[in-house]
Amino acid sequence: MSTPKVSVTMPCYNCGSTVGEAIESILSQTFEDLELVAVDDGSADNTAEVLKKYAARDSRMKPVFLGHQGVVGAANAAIEAATGNYVARMDADDIALPRRIEKQAGLLDCDPQTGLTACRVGFGGDREKNGGYAHYVDWINTLIAAEDISLNRFVEFPFANPSIMMRRELIDELGPFRDGDFPEDYELVLRWLEAGVKMCKVDEELLIWNDPPDRLSRNHPKYTVEAFYRIKSKYLFRWLQKRLGPSPEVGIIGSGRTSRKRYQILENLGVETAFYVDVDPRKVGMFIHGKKVLHRNELPAAGETFLLSYVASWGAREEISEVLNAKGYVMGRDYLLVS
Repeated sequence: MSTPKVSVTMPCYNCGSTVGEAIESILSQTFEDLELVAVDDGSADNTAEVLKKYAARDSRMKPVFLGHQGVVGAANAAIEAATGNYVARMDADDIALPRRIEKQAGLLDCDPQTGLTACRVGFGGDREKNGGYAHYVDWINTLIAAEDISLNRFVEFPFANPSIMMRRELIDELGPFRDGDFPEDYELVLRWLEAGVKMCKVDEELLIWNDPPDRLSRNHPKYTVEAFYRIKSKYLFRWLQKRLGPSPEVGIIGSGRTSRKRYQILENLGVETAFYVDVDPRKVGMFIHGKKVLHRNELPAAGETFLLSYVASWGAREEISEVLNAKGYVMGRDYLLVS
């Protein structure tokens, strides 16, 4: 078999009940110049048998069998075994719609400057029971253009991980997923964006992102809210240093306990606080560790103090952006949303 253009990499662990449908969604793509590298990460169920069955049917199926290493080990083993120029991610409980690989590979073909692409995704869960996750999916589906993805990188992870496709040479240059006490997919995207990699999405729904109750991001400590804030604070600090100097000073929108707790990670790295901003009359005028809480009507002129918004309630990001934009602030130049 000649070297395929696209390698789809899929870590598999105890997913015998779902992996067959995921495999079929890849092998039935309109884009046929692909291989599917499916890594069985030491499953205790019938996952290995399912992979072997499909490998016997289709030469594009390349199963790899490991002792249990965890998702990062399995994902990187799949990347190591991949031979394509483009490397796509896929999860063993999701469904790729028929033109996913065609559309994403086409985007990379058409724009040599783009190093990573993804797509809009359909939420494959119960919106009533899991409204927070559904809201997150709705949010990432608004981030299509490279600039929007870059500017919103410190809010949350701007992609559905199984929807991404990357250029192989960038993996070789910048490194694959890293293991640690952080979400490995978010860390890779932050690291690559810091290196200047352009990322954008196909503006079409090309993947059904299922939301089972045993999803790893629901149950593993490396995917907690605190873990996300630890890793993004590390990269945000360097982003601020690059723009504001070695000891950046910022104003913080949100003076509540949760906002301060999340900001403290950044503060501990060396960011100086100019002031806090709130609209609660009980907080305005107070001092927190010697820094005054201003009402948002008291904000300095755009360009005087860089602002970070740590207000995370639904609808707050949009409202804060509207207020700041009306005052002449420009996102990325004068402020960022980080929660």
